Amino acid sequence: MNEVFILDACALIALINKEDGTEIVEDILRRGIQGSATVMINKLNLLEVYYDAYRNYGKDPADKLVKNINQPPIVIQSELSEAVFKEAGRLKAMYKISLADSVALAEASVLGGTLLTSDHHELEAVEKSEKIKFQWIR
Repeated sequence: MNEVFILDACALIALINKEDGTEIVEDILRRGIQGSATVMINKLNLLEVYYDAYRNYGKDPADKLVKNINQPPIVIQSELSEAVFKEAGRLKAMYKISLADSVALAEASVLGGTLLTSDHHELEAVEKSEKIKFQWIR
């Protein structure tokens, strides 16, 4: 069975900007291309990537970036299942995290996947208390 990885926005932003942790994200994407992993991002988390690119580079580069992301091996999850909806609400209420982070965490929790992130500040408390798998990129 393929391992499932959920991308947090910061993982894709690190890749785009060639920041520390890029090699880890690239390895996960290679695994997705080879078919040994499923790589997903929720559209809400993709919105964070889009607005970061829009703010830094403008509309056309941001549009092009999202178009390039919206292809294999990355699967964009456009809807919230009932289970993800409720889990995201629970996580947001318990940990006072951002809405986007709560959705990424809920996707990982419900799908039994691994969250690929660098967001230690907001998520270390979740890692200590929940049975959600994390892979820190830095």
